[in-house]
This record gives sequence, structure tokens and C-alpha cells, in this order.
Amino acid sequence: MEVNGMPAPPPGTVAHPRWPLSAVLVSGPSMVPTLRHGDAVLVRRGDRGVRVGDVVIAVFRSRPDLLVVKRTVAPAAGGWWLTGDNPLVSDDSRAYGVADIRGRVVARYWPRPRLLRRRRV
Repeated sequence: MEVNGMPAPPPGTVAHPRWPLSAVLVSGPSMVPTLRHGDAVLVRRGDRGVRVGDVVIAVFRSRPDLLVVKRTVAPAAGGWWLTGDNPLVSDDSRAYGVADIRGRVVARYWPRPRLLRRRRV
């Protein structure tokens, strides 16, 4: 599942680099039923505190141009092995290998706000 960052602030506004959360728009069906196409989520940047079962934003080492949202399965080779919640349509570590975490999804804020919990994998 690919993700699209939210639009940049208008010119002349002050960016807050110390703000730890980013807004991300989900694109694609690979995380259904947890997340759906068009859901907007909040992401805590960085890989600190990521554990097995977390939903994360990541980049596959073999596809550095592709930002994805997936679930962590296991640490692997200094990165993470990831999978989608919808295995029939998900391109994940089975296709692209190890990924590097960019952030952990903490909540969906649109269309139906809710916290995202860790799930056993």
C-alpha cells in the first residue's frame, strides 16, 4: 500500500521540525481491514519503540522510491520484515525484502478516528 504525504504548508508559514507527528494519506487496499484507501493517519516519525505487530510507514531497500504502510513481522538484517493485512493484494517483504522504518502509525484521524493498536502476527 503506497502512501501520500499531506500537502506542504503554504509559503511563508513556519515549519515545526520538532513536531514528532506527520499526517499521511493511505492509498491502496493492502492494509484492509485495518486501514482503507483514503484513510488519513498520524505517524510518529522515527523507528524508536517499533515492535512486532505495529503498523508502520517504511521504505523497502530494493525500492527506495516507494513509501509504504505495512505491519511489522520480525526484525531482519538491520531492518524489518513487513507484511500487509490483506495478503492477496499486498506487495510486501515477500516481494521486496527488508525495509527501513520511517515512522509508526499511531492513529487514524479520518474518516473514523481511532487509535491503532499493536496486533499479534
